[in-house]
Parts: sequence; C-alpha cells; structure tokens
Amino acid sequence: MAAPPATIYLDNHATTRLEPRVLEAMLPWLTEHYANAGSGTHEPGRAAREAVEGARERLAGAVGAAAREIVFTSGATESTNLAILGTWLRLGAPARGHVITLATEHAAVLDTVAHLERHGVAVTRLPVARQDGGRIPGRVDIEALCASLRPDTFLVSVLLANNEIGVIQDAAAIAAVLRGHEALLHFDCAQALGRIPVAVDALGADLASFSAHKFHGPKGAGALYVRRRGRAVRLEPLVHGGGQERGMRSGTYDVPGIVGMAEAAALAVAGLEGESKRMRALRDRLWERLGSLVEGVVLNGPALDDPATRLVNNLNVRIPGVDGHSLLATLAADGLAVSSGAACSSESPRPSHVLLALGLDEDQARASLRFGLSRFTTAAEVDTAAERIAAGVERLRGWAG
Repeated sequence: MAAPPATIYLDNHATTRLEPRVLEAMLPWLTEHYANAGSGTHEPGRAAREAVEGARERLAGAVGAAAREIVFTSGATESTNLAILGTWLRLGAPARGHVITLATEHAAVLDTVAHLERHGVAVTRLPVARQDGGRIPGRVDIEALCASLRPDTFLVSVLLANNEIGVIQDAAAIAAVLRGHEALLHFDCAQALGRIPVAVDALGADLASFSAHKFHGPKGAGALYVRRRGRAVRLEPLVHGGGQERGMRSGTYDVPGIVGMAEAAALAVAGLEGESKRMRALRDRLWERLGSLVEGVVLNGPALDDPATRLVNNLNVRIPGVDGHSLLATLAADGLAVSSGAACSSESPRPSHVLLALGLDEDQARASLRFGLSRFTTAAEVDTAAERIAAGVERLRGWAG
C-alpha cells in the first residue's frame, strides 16, 4: 500500500505552528519554574510574577501600548467577550443602548452581540462592499457607519483584518467617525498582528483583542488592550474569584502561555517586513499556479495588488463546477490542509456568511477555498498544493460530467 502523501498545511488563519523559539522560552516555566505567580510569599512565586510582568511589557511594546493597558486572557474570543460584555455591563442595569458591528465579523463578535440583542440592546450589523460593487470588497462604507451612530451607541466593534477574505478595514477612517462620540472602538486584531503593523494609538482603538496562536504562539493565551491613557476605559469583569489582572480577569496565571505569547509577538513584529514580502510572493505564486492549472478559478475578496487592503498571507478562491464539501474531502485525502472558512464554523452546514455578504450565492460560497500562509510555508509546498488542487478538481468535474 502506498504511503499517504505528506500533509501540506495552508490553514494558518485557523491556527499556526508553534515557533520553536517560543517553545524554548516557555519550557522553563513548564518544568523547572512552575510556581503560581500569585504566590508572593516565596521566591519561586515572585519569579513567576516577574515573568508575567516582563511578558506584559514585551507584549505592550509590540502593539504600542502601556504595560498597564494589557489584560491577559485565554484568547481573542474571551478578549472580545470581555470588551463587548464588559462595556455593556459597565453601563449598569437595566442597560440597553446600541452597538454597531459588521455583517462579516467573527462569531466571537456576532454571537456576543446577538446575546446583547436578546437583552434589549439594539444592534446594527453593517453590510460591506460586494465583490462586484466597484469598491474594495469586504470593506465597510464609512458613510454608512457615520449614519448608523446614535446618541446611545456605546460600542463599535470591527474585525481589523478578516479571517476569511483577508480584507483590512480602514482603521483611521473608522476612528475619525467616532472622534468626539462617547462610543468606544474595539478592533479584533486576531489576524492582524505579525501580518500588518499594529499600533493601538495609530488605530485609534479603545479596546483591541489578540490571540497568540494566530502568530505562532501557544493556544490558550490571549490579551485585551484596554486604554488607560487619555480617556480611560472601564470594564466590568466577566470572571471573578481572585482579583488577578487588577480585577478584570480573575484566574491563575498561565505563566508559560503568557511568556510564549510575548515572545511570539516580539518575533512577529521583528520579522514583519521580511516575512510580509516573502508571504506575499508565495501567495501570488499560489494564485498564479491555480490560474494556470484550474479552469475558471475566481478570486474572492480584494485584489492582491495592495497590501494595505488585503493580508499578504491570504487567498480565497472559488472554483465553479465542483461541490465544495467534496473538494475539501478530496484535498484532505490528498494531504492538503485547507478550509472553506472560519474554523469555529466548520461544523456548520451553512455557507460562509462572509462570502454571502460579498454577494456570492450559496453554491458559489460552498465552492470556495481559503488559504492561509505562514512563515513556515515554502515555495515547494505552494507548487505541490496547486497541483493537488488541480488534480482534485479534474476528478470531481469528471465525475460530475
């Protein structure tokens, strides 16, 4: 029996491989130095706490924040929940008010604002530019955002870089709309750090969510930026029971995860320029190979020529004439790890809400593939992936014919 083909992993929007240097930084805190960072009565506990605070300083430096503005969490989903629900709870009961977000947000936002809606909060889910609408596909209309603001709007939450089509929102324009308004601005930066420059002041963010495993850090480690300079932001905690993180997020510190996240963030920022050029070249190579090997392949999302409007490691395509579910199964059997959309929605039979928001119909959305490249992706993998996709499409089209 022939050996199965070596797996090529191109699903780096779902998660990334742990960087060996990050693992090296984490290992001592998993083995030799395992004390609880809350145990300040002895030296091992104090050393663990110093590691946490050192990591806080490093992560803050990577995103242009002050150390006291970083709250450690379990990931961007928790950070986003704390940003949205914590802002709402701070209003006091019976809190109503109004929230604005985009129709293409991650489920961490969409499900959370739906929860608020069930409690009487008004929610506006703004549409985005369609695929063939003459504007940058996936971007929010700034005039529509401005028109949606109300006196009782207390939060605007925007995915800075989309996890499916890679579109990068115009953060400066969004922040300008909110200038002078009481509403807070939250950016979900889970896909952004390590792929575009992320500086919270330049973004105009009051709140920003991060997840370590999206930039070669460990799973289960995240952070929320909470502005403390100028107009300080106050949140109600969602987790109680220990007073960690100045009472905003109780629970025993995951010292190895926190150290790993800070190391991963520092490496991501340090290597941003070189890795961006390399990944963009590989992404464009993949698109060119697919275009030459797969008849009728179409690009979803923004054009590939401007790194200010699309993540350089992102490619999303649709392939007419094939069933997307069958294609994914075929590619998985051929050792190619790709997806049709967000990992959190992979169990849902529904097509991607992001692609539907672009104006694609359900069949087009289901016949689409998402590729996410990383610092570990090679040119040989890109070429082999394109060949495997072409072979899989040919088989499926042959069976359909």
